[in-house]
Amino acid sequence: MTQLKVPLRHYLQFSDLSTEEYAYILNRSKILKDKFKAYETWHPLHDRTLAMIFEKHSTRTRLSFEAGMFQLGGHAVYLNTRDTQLGRGEPVEDAAQVISRMTDIIMIRTFGQEILDRFAANSRVPVINGLTNEFHPCQVLADIFTFHELRGSITGKTVTWVGDANNMAYTWLQAAHILNFQFHFSGPVAYPLDMSRVSPDQQKHLQLFLDPREACRGAHLVTTDVWTSMGYEKENQERLAAFKEWIVDEDKMAVAQSDAVFMHCLPAHRGEEVSSGVIDGPQSVVWEEAENRLHVQKALMEFLLCGKFN
Repeated sequence: MTQLKVPLRHYLQFSDLSTEEYAYILNRSKILKDKFKAYETWHPLHDRTLAMIFEKHSTRTRLSFEAGMFQLGGHAVYLNTRDTQLGRGEPVEDAAQVISRMTDIIMIRTFGQEILDRFAANSRVPVINGLTNEFHPCQVLADIFTFHELRGSITGKTVTWVGDANNMAYTWLQAAHILNFQFHFSGPVAYPLDMSRVSPDQQKHLQLFLDPREACRGAHLVTTDVWTSMGYEKENQERLAAFKEWIVDEDKMAVAQSDAVFMHCLPAHRGEEVSSGVIDGPQSVVWEEAENRLHVQKALMEFLLCGKFN
């Protein structure tokens, strides 16, 4: 299979792709998922190598990228910063120059977005954000694909976020602008969105709520995350007290649309940010959502390395 050389593109935040490109990737994700379910071999990335660099540990990110690269015919190499020169003070810029000369695509899961940006600026190959403190685009892409599969287009719908103003919330805001849906946000007053990070275009799609139940009213998708993200563990007890009213429970889901779905990027703490009755209930699609990381990331890697397939 001969592929034309495609321009170098990175995927560092959700806003890096256009509405039209997301339409392609969502459709392509379904095609690749169907091939996977039918045991149909498809190896467009034969003899390509993915470097996976982890500064933050993970289950779903490593498994979905590694399995996905194998399923596309390529190879994945796991690198933990503790076991490499990156963990011993090698400049990010130098590491990017070397790693990008030995591999074809790179995924990084790290703390600051600034680290990712510096790496990408010095990389000869596409770089994908596997998670940073600021953004988590692959997860939101998987969530939107899951909604797309189960309920159709997310355009014009309402997504409600209940909980912390974290990397997922800011990524959802980017997605709301690009894909044209409404985003309801509700969190404790002491943990607000930083509006300096919200563009005027994104603000047009944003509505803030003091009452988390009211934020869920009429929503088509209700989603949340742990109250204490990695790196904020010292605040855990303080956060547990502040967020106790922001649990997504049956009462809040009852005022959403009758066919609303619940999502969580996992791992979840039952009895904290979500009740057992919701995450294990009929409206929950968290297991489909988790699997779909595999398929959207395959579509993303294929797009970045090969461009579009007709």
